[in-house]
Amino acid sequence: MSEALENRIRVFRAEHRMSQGDLADAIGVSRKTISTIEVGRFVPSTVIALKLAKQFAVPVEEIFSLRED
Repeated sequence: MSEALENRIRVFRAEHRMSQGDLADAIGVSRKTISTIEVGRFVPSTVIALKLAKQFAVPVEEIFSLRED
């Protein structure tokens, strides 16, 4: 059983009308970091995940979830 991390960052960005660059600037990371997290090539640190949740004022679990393959 392997697990993959899914995220809803793109959805939250759209709801808040933010570009990847806007979000990256808001939480202090690069646009490429946001991009690689969104497409699942990079698993964010706990700090980045918490910053994303704080930015969108939601629990981390609303942005990230585990999918079993």
